[in-house]
Amino acid sequence: MDVFYATEFVLPLPAGHRFPMDKYRLLRDALARDPAYRLQQALPATAGELALVHTAAYIDAVECGTLSAAQQREIGFPWSPHLAERARRSVGATIQAARAALAGQGVAANVAGGTHHAYADRGGGFCVFNDAAVAARLMQAEWGRRGPAARARPLRVAIIDLDVHQGNGTAAIFRDDPTVFTLSLHGAHNYPARKEPSDLDVALPDGCGDDAYLEALHGALEALQARFEPDLAIYLAGADVHEGDRLGRLRLSDDGVEARDRVVFEWLWQRRIPVALTMAGGYGHDIHTTVRVQQRTMAVALAYWRRWQAMAQSPHAA
Repeated sequence: MDVFYATEFVLPLPAGHRFPMDKYRLLRDALARDPAYRLQQALPATAGELALVHTAAYIDAVECGTLSAAQQREIGFPWSPHLAERARRSVGATIQAARAALAGQGVAANVAGGTHHAYADRGGGFCVFNDAAVAARLMQAEWGRRGPAARARPLRVAIIDLDVHQGNGTAAIFRDDPTVFTLSLHGAHNYPARKEPSDLDVALPDGCGDDAYLEALHGALEALQARFEPDLAIYLAGADVHEGDRLGRLRLSDDGVEARDRVVFEWLWQRRIPVALTMAGGYGHDIHTTVRVQQRTMAVALAYWRRWQAMAQSPHAA
């Protein structure tokens, strides 16, 4: 299974910074021990690709280091050349995963990504550029280049956001866009304080556990099915719904998070919808808890990638 990463580009964060940057390397290293994952360093998204979503002024500010102090505080990271490079490669990883999924792989992944708090003209909440939004727009553009038949109907993309924090930037970017469906299950009382309306928002109470979460997820997917027929999904599989997360406020167990992932992948598989997986948030009291949860998400993805490969080799067997 194709897995893309940008872990060589580490942000020089000040001592005591609360963002667990090392989780990406730990996850990549864990996956590298299993030859079933084909790990590849992500290519950086180009300025033109970023401009499918982001304003030219904001792209230039990130690239040239002219973000204001207020903009840097909103993002949560100080500017550095590594910040700009890593942000572009994190978007590039989701682009490559989406492209691989659509090209016949069915499932591909980004070790990072899920930067759903970034708006067209600004970042926020540890998110610089919005990888899911850029990947969705670029896949639609590439789809349209396939010829008249493709141009007659745009590629329809579902962004299934199961990070514990509401995907405000993504919702704002795709507001009133009938070709992209934004679904967000999130903590009702968690960041951001000001939510943006997604196509479907499901707000969950603090302390929500496995059973209530899965019931809400089934209902959300039923509503998505009734309202939209996606050709591609981008899945934000946040580990911050886990009971061991310091920023999450929900109470999903290890098995509960795995059940969540299986519900999503099974729903997509039954409809043969290719999916690009991103890891999104994860802020465990113990960083190894976050990595363990994300490894299990990747294992579920791998199992469904194998189904896609079996179908390609023998459609009747699948």
